[in-house]
Amino acid sequence: MKSKLQASYYLELIRAIVLGLVLLLLGCQATVPPSGLIVQVMRVQDGATIEVSLGETASTITEQVRLEGLAAPGLAQAPWGIEAQQALQQMIGDRPVLLELDQEVRDRDGRRRAYLWQGDTLLNETLIAEGYALFAPQPPNSKYDQRLAYAQNRARTLGLGIWNPQNPLREIKATDNTTNSR
Repeated sequence: MKSKLQASYYLELIRAIVLGLVLLLLGCQATVPPSGLIVQVMRVQDGATIEVSLGETASTITEQVRLEGLAAPGLAQAPWGIEAQQALQQMIGDRPVLLELDQEVRDRDGRRRAYLWQGDTLLNETLIAEGYALFAPQPPNSKYDQRLAYAQNRARTLGLGIWNPQNPLREIKATDNTTNSR
């Protein structure tokens, strides 16, 4: 009996050590920080589009930027559209953001397509994870598709925002005339 307990103990100890080593190795993997253009957001147009300043002079150029990998309700889709816009505005505040580009840099309307970062936070992912937007893959841009899909699964599982079973959004009617059904 004693030898069986010792064997069981050592087996559990080995499992714990192996798990600890795996977690240690995963934690030691280098992450590549995002790179791109740091800009000041002038206006949050809706939950998926911002207007940014590309200069610091009197002749400052502004440009519209479409957040990559998501579809947010249009402002006319109350209450979700306004909530998405307000959530993005609150996330950004008055702090600068980093625009990270993928393979295609413009959408069909000429807007810049970008992942929006503030520090270590991918705001596109946060909007989806909190239920303000849907994950909407836009091939060939797929740099963060796995993260965004996971964020949507989280929001759906928790019933957040547009996934709230008491008040679900049935269809996204985005401001750029795209429609995404859930």
